[in-house]
Amino acid sequence: MKFIEKTEGSKNKGHYSPGVIMNHILYVSGQLPIDSLTGKVVAGDVKVQTKCALQNVEAVLKRAGCEKEQVGLCRIYLSDIALWDQVNAVYADFFGSHMPARVVVPTRTLHFGALVEIEAMAELSAE
Repeated sequence: MKFIEKTEGSKNKGHYSPGVIMNHILYVSGQLPIDSLTGKVVAGDVKVQTKCALQNVEAVLKRAGCEKEQVGLCRIYLSDIALWDQVNAVYADFFGSHMPARVVVPTRTLHFGALVEIEAMAELSAE
C-alpha cells in the first residue's frame, strides 16, 4: 500500500490521505473545491466549485502518476440535486470522451459549506 500525500504547503485537517494505492487501484479521497493557496472553498457558483474539485482530484491523480483517462469511477456528493445539470456539464467538459462510471449522491450540507465533493477510483498501470 502506498499513500499519496498533499502537495507542499497544504495540510489535511482530518485523519486521511488524499490518495491510497492498493493492488494497482488509486483511491482518491473526496475532494472539496478548496483553493490550494488559501485553504478555503473557492468563491463562486456550483460550476466554479465543481471545476475546482475536479482539478483537486486531478492533482492527486498526477501525484500518483495517473491520468484522468484511467479513472473508472467517480462519486459526486451534491448539496442540492437541483444543481445536477450544472455539475454534469462541467464534469462532461473535464472528462471529454472518457466516461467513467459515476454515482451522484444528493446530500445536505457539505464540509465548509461547499456545494460539491468528488471522490474517484483509477486503475494504475501494472509495473
